Amino acid sequence: MTGSVADQLDNQHILLTGVTGFVGEALLQLMLAEVPGVRLTVLVRGKGSTSGTARTASLLGKPIFADVVEAAGGVEALMASRVAVLEGDLSDPPALPTDLDAIVHCAGDVSFDPPVDEGFRTNVQGTRELLARVREAGSDIHYVHISTAYVAGRRRGSIPEGPVPQVVDLEAELAWGLSQRQEIEHRSRGTEILTAERKRAEKEHSRAGLLTAANATEEARKQWVKDELVRVGTERARSLGWTDCYTFTKALGERVVEEHARTNRVSIVRPSIIESALEKPYPGWIEGFKMMEPLILAYGRGELPEMPGAPDTTVDVVPVDHVVAAIVAVLASPPEVGDPAYFHVSSGDRNPLTFSNLYECVRGYFDEHPFQSGDRGATRLPEWRFPGAQQVERLLSTSERAFKVADYVIGHAPRSDRARDLARKLDQQGRRLEFLRRYMGLYQEYAQAELRYSDKNTLALYRSLSEEDQRTFAFDTAVVDWKVYLQDIHCPAVTAPIRRLDEVRAARRRPSATTQKALVEKPGVAAFFDMDGTLLSSNVIETYLWLRLRELSGTERFSELSRMAAKVPSLVAAERRERSAFLRSVYREYDGARLADLDAIADEFLTDHVLARLSPGAVRRIREHRAAGHQTVLITGAVRPLTRPLLPLFDHIEAAELATDDRGICTGYLASSPLVGESRAAWMESYAAEHGIDLKASFGYADSHSDLPLLAAVGNPVAVRPDVPLFRHARKARWTIVDWSSSTTSTRTLNPAGGRS
Repeated sequence: MTGSVADQLDNQHILLTGVTGFVGEALLQLMLAEVPGVRLTVLVRGKGSTSGTARTASLLGKPIFADVVEAAGGVEALMASRVAVLEGDLSDPPALPTDLDAIVHCAGDVSFDPPVDEGFRTNVQGTRELLARVREAGSDIHYVHISTAYVAGRRRGSIPEGPVPQVVDLEAELAWGLSQRQEIEHRSRGTEILTAERKRAEKEHSRAGLLTAANATEEARKQWVKDELVRVGTERARSLGWTDCYTFTKALGERVVEEHARTNRVSIVRPSIIESALEKPYPGWIEGFKMMEPLILAYGRGELPEMPGAPDTTVDVVPVDHVVAAIVAVLASPPEVGDPAYFHVSSGDRNPLTFSNLYECVRGYFDEHPFQSGDRGATRLPEWRFPGAQQVERLLSTSERAFKVADYVIGHAPRSDRARDLARKLDQQGRRLEFLRRYMGLYQEYAQAELRYSDKNTLALYRSLSEEDQRTFAFDTAVVDWKVYLQDIHCPAVTAPIRRLDEVRAARRRPSATTQKALVEKPGVAAFFDMDGTLLSSNVIETYLWLRLRELSGTERFSELSRMAAKVPSLVAAERRERSAFLRSVYREYDGARLADLDAIADEFLTDHVLARLSPGAVRRIREHRAAGHQTVLITGAVRPLTRPLLPLFDHIEAAELATDDRGICTGYLASSPLVGESRAAWMESYAAEHGIDLKASFGYADSHSDLPLLAAVGNPVAVRPDVPLFRHARKARWTIVDWSSSTTSTRTLNPAGGRS
């Protein structure tokens, strides 16, 4: 190179894409800081209501730009003098400035497993659209394409800096990839997919209602589409010799660039695994999670028991500041027209980091700086033995089968604090297994890659720089001390935000789980309460016996208890299938009872018992709502006589009405369908409209998965000692969960009224 890098680029006008991404942001910062004579235009699309110009101004407000912003006199002054914004998107790029000297294309889909159509649209079609605009803008523009070293795919051995051999029909693959969303959406609406998802949803949500199950079916269909778009992209890539859809589409993008290179100046830069900065803008600078971060954090959490790679396999890592320094040097050394230049920015050929080295360095860091597991102290770190991919797969498959068995058992267990605690721990384990399955699938190819990327061209470029430029634009990866980099720079940077988040979570856990915010006095607000399991630790069968046993003699009581005990299994099965059918079965038992007598029993014998069984926490909450001027409403599947003791607490009680004949004798039927599942939500909407209630500002309290529609209908849902399915949904939806324990003075008896007088 003749002259310094800054001299070579002085007075040049360069367009950058992808500056809101990790590499693009680092490149923008380096050029503003170290190449003062360059004028930049950045292609940035608007996002929502935020324009590309506003996004760029926000970007330049970040700490890494502080020095150049201050030197320029502020963000506006910097943008006016050196950073112009071209509003647009790669899907339909705008016309480019006609005085450009060079373009660096950093933008692209960098996910390893993008939906196949998105990967093709961004990495192949987007590149083609941009290059069409480049040709319109001028004939001597140096186009620098940022690709990846992994376009080499599943090849082995030394990989030269040159074109990747391909026997692929570019146009056919592009047309196929872009058509997959429409095809898979069409397949998702076929009976094979819908029937399976509907049956699964109805089995899980039938107690809540068929509409709830229908909504769950549609969500499952959409998720199937996303998963299938990823799966078909991965399978097509591997069938052609690439590791995944990302490397496949990036390789095809290079094909598009190589066609452009026949009549234009083109350089292709291929970084390997880009991680945090070694030195600039400061050691450890990183934004977002890249390739290694999820694995490092999972290991530090004790959640990554093994790695499917061989201990001597190379993990080709390069710091981001080396990547962008190399890009600037490439910009300053344009190739001849028709002779594209290729540069690997990698470390594995001259300074290899093996999986065993990586493991030892990361373990050493966490030995000194462990994560804390709550009250149990430092997290126990797994000991990797590198048993091979097949053994790791067997271990993972065995764990997944054990999880399914445990999940079934917990899902059918009686509700209790222990069941909820086990469900919480099991859900954590399930998320870990999902993480392991996903990342093992993604990274196994990389963990077993037996290749080395030659970086002779890149090293020659580095050596052509002056000594001063070699210090300013350092990209010789042979100088990286991996132990120092990983233990003193990278791991601290990666774990710092997680440690801060852990501290925040620990602070949030300190208050009691039952603590709720004080209620605000506001008109048009209601609080809707379920009864059995929410206000009272009771159920429909139990409350039936409270009323029924009062009318019977000692012998008759024993017979009635025996008869109901024999029916419990069938009643429980009915309740799990459909709540309304269960209630109808129980209320058939009231056939022949006099409704007036039931009212009298409730008033005379059950009032004290019911009030004693009320949770003190529930009573306090009801009174808080009333003090705030909120309407209090009880919605229950219990028969109305059993709600009589609760009349003073509620403005309205909606209960099951027993049908009677003209003599007041119960027929064993209900006067109308019971309010369960979705019918509760429908009733609430009607009640709210009639009484001027704002449901979004209102509250709901319930304990059962069958009450999911009730809770979903209000803006402030509260799960009270929930069963396992509701507990899981509440945690996922971030609903409030409280534990209103029963009164310690109440007695658990099926005959609270005592003997007959």
